[in-house]
Amino acid sequence: MAITAAQVKQLRDSTGAGMMDAKKALTETDGDMDAAVDWLRTKGLSKAAKKSGRTAAEGLVAVSIEGNTGVAIEVNAETDFVAKNAEFQGMVADIARAALKVDDVDALAQADIGGKSVADTLTDKIAKIGENMSLRRMRKLQGDTLVSYVHNAMADGMGKIGVLVATSGGGEDFARQVAMHVAAANPAALGEADLDPAIVEKERQVQMEIARESGKPEQVIEKMIEGRMKKFMSEVTLTGQAFVVNPDLTVAEAAKEAGAEITGFIRMEVGEGIEKREEDFAAEVAKAAQG
Repeated sequence: MAITAAQVKQLRDSTGAGMMDAKKALTETDGDMDAAVDWLRTKGLSKAAKKSGRTAAEGLVAVSIEGNTGVAIEVNAETDFVAKNAEFQGMVADIARAALKVDDVDALAQADIGGKSVADTLTDKIAKIGENMSLRRMRKLQGDTLVSYVHNAMADGMGKIGVLVATSGGGEDFARQVAMHVAAANPAALGEADLDPAIVEKERQVQMEIARESGKPEQVIEKMIEGRMKKFMSEVTLTGQAFVVNPDLTVAEAAKEAGAEITGFIRMEVGEGIEKREEDFAAEVAKAAQG
C-alpha cells in the first residue's frame, strides 16, 4: 500500500525515529501504525521516543551573519551539561549556518546538514547523548550594518543570550555597544510604534486602577497616567531606554550622536517562556535508574 507523508510524520513524532526509518517501518508493516512502532523498537530505532516527554529548557542560542543577513536560533537540551558538549555545539553551529538559507523554523528542520535533515540529526543526537533535544525557534534580521553579540559565550557565536542589531550609519563599534545594551536591558520592542498594542493597553488599564485607588480627581488621574505611561515606554522600548554605555543619554540620543539609525534587533535567550518542571531529586535518580 502507498505510505503517505502524514503517516510518516505521525510515526516520527511518536517515536523520534528518522524519516527514512519511519517510512521503512510503515512499508514493512503495510501502514499499520502500532506494528510500525514495534518494528522500530525491535530495530533499536526508537530510542529517542523515551526522551520526548522530558522538558528541554537548557541548550544554546547561536547567531550567524552572512552579508546583510543575520540569524538567531535556539536548540534546547535538558541539561546545561549537554550545552557544554563539543559535539552538541558543533551541531548547533551547523544548524545556525543552515538557517541563513531558509525562511522559517519548519524549513530549517528539513534543511540538510551533513547529508541528513536537521530533524533527523537531532533525533540521532537524542539517541546518542540520551537527552531530549529540540529545535525551538529561529529569527532573521537584515540591515546595512549587522553585528552580533553573545553574552558569556560557550563557543564561537553561541551561548545563553544571543543578540543581533541592524543599523544604518554610525559604524560597527556603536552597533556592537547597542547589542551589548540589548543583552543587558532586554527591551520589548525597538520603539513605541513597534510595541504590541495589547501590551500597551494592559499596562494603561493597570496604571488606571492603581491611580484610581488614590481617590484623586479624574483630571489628576489622567495626568498621572500620562506620566506613568511615558515612564513605561522608557523602560520597555530600546530607543527610550537609558543607554548602558552612557546612562545620561537614551539609546535614541546616543544613536543620533553617533550618526546612526537603529533599524532592528533580535534578542534570544535560552529557555525563555518554557515552564520548567521541578522534580524531587530522589525521584529523578530513581527514574534514571529505571532507564
